[in-house]
Amino acid sequence: MISFGIGDPDQPTAPKMVQTLLEEAPKREHHGYPPYEGLYSFRKAVADYYGRRFDVALDPESEVLTAIGSKEAISHLVWAYIEEGDVALVPDPAYPVYSTQTRLAGGEVVTLPLRKDSGFLPDLEAVPEEAKRRAKLLFVNYPNNPTGAKADLAFFEEAVRFARENDILLVSDAAYVEMSFSGHAPSVLEVPGAKDVAVEFYSLSKPFNMTGWRLAAMVGQRDAVKALGILKSNTDSGQFAAIQKAGEMALTYQPEAFIRLMNGLYIYRRDLLVEGLRKAGWDVPRPDATFYVWAEAPGGDDVAFSEAMLTTCGVLLTPGSGYGECGRGYVRLSLTVDESRIVEAVERIQRAPSWLLSGR
Repeated sequence: MISFGIGDPDQPTAPKMVQTLLEEAPKREHHGYPPYEGLYSFRKAVADYYGRRFDVALDPESEVLTAIGSKEAISHLVWAYIEEGDVALVPDPAYPVYSTQTRLAGGEVVTLPLRKDSGFLPDLEAVPEEAKRRAKLLFVNYPNNPTGAKADLAFFEEAVRFARENDILLVSDAAYVEMSFSGHAPSVLEVPGAKDVAVEFYSLSKPFNMTGWRLAAMVGQRDAVKALGILKSNTDSGQFAAIQKAGEMALTYQPEAFIRLMNGLYIYRRDLLVEGLRKAGWDVPRPDATFYVWAEAPGGDDVAFSEAMLTTCGVLLTPGSGYGECGRGYVRLSLTVDESRIVEAVERIQRAPSWLLSGR
């Protein structure tokens, strides 16, 4: 079986970061509990990087918080803000954590449809008035998982204005912000005044191949940073300090060069896959961001098509309905697959019976 399922980089973490971990791990000062808010040196590295990368000024003390991966921190932020009767505005399709954690906290999810004809951007003007009154959080995620869509600064300006007018915390999941194949993918904090109403989660998992290391940072609105810090200090004991030191190395030692290297690999894999599938008769789009291809399932039934692809070709796709109601009819393919396996998968699909891609 060839799996295009989970979005987990198949390439190793850069040797410089691994070497830093090996050097830092034996140090006695790292063997006790780290500061709950994270090492100051790591938080300063995050703030300095935001200054260079996005021209955003951050106070490491009050506007940056270390996280044990962004999934953990997003989940805990929901618990810090949502209780019974509260609403979270969640895009659909979307990374499932936004909605599942809201429901686990006793809140209600109001979905914001992401559709092809609107560039997979939500229509904030269509949010019902009652939902606006009860909403505590608005989630956005660009570049987007699963659609691969990008948002420009104008969209973030609209989202900041919406959050301000309705007293809602804007939560930007920027896990894929480094994975833009042409042009700049902005941070929401580039919008003037965004720090008054918005936070952003910056993850080291995808750009630096550090998914297993579990390291991220929440940045932005200081009251939200403080709230999450209070909840986390009563829930976890922070990330191993040696891992945070490796994260500092990732953000300070030529990060742009490593990111360009990885993006170049994903562009090559994207083109291999897209061109091969188009030759097979499946007209899939060419994404300009993330390492996902989001494609309409021939025949319109994403689950049935994925099952047929698995049983006929031994190729595993992710049905779009797993990301929400508006994901029905789509499938997601991850580019975290070796090039030789991509070629083999394409060849299998090209040899498949014609009914598979005809939708009949």
